[in-house]
Amino acid sequence: MRIREAAEASKLSIDTIRYYEKSGMLPKIARNATGQREFSPDNIEWLTILYWLRKTGMPMKAMRSYAQMVHAGDETVGDRIALLRDHQSRLIDRRAELDRCDEILRHKLAIYDQWEEERPS
Repeated sequence: MRIREAAEASKLSIDTIRYYEKSGMLPKIARNATGQREFSPDNIEWLTILYWLRKTGMPMKAMRSYAQMVHAGDETVGDRIALLRDHQSRLIDRRAELDRCDEILRHKLAIYDQWEEERPS
């Protein structure tokens, strides 16, 4: 699979895929006889994982650490779990914060809705 197809499959831009490759977050990508990248299903799975980690708000530094641990092998599983649990905790806190923001906006909108209903035309 070429990079354009890999981008479509993983929901990442071509530039992002290149950046992730240069930063060492991807395993080695095979190249064909003309030097073009040839992405395997495993590569696409890894790109998709990176896409979702970023969507959760994981900082790039943490993503690089996670990728390094994965590439280092099974002896890093405990560290990977710790990193993901720490990130999950931050995500839970962020969700609670967003829920509070939504609550405040709903309250403010309810005030405006009531004001519009009571306002003379």
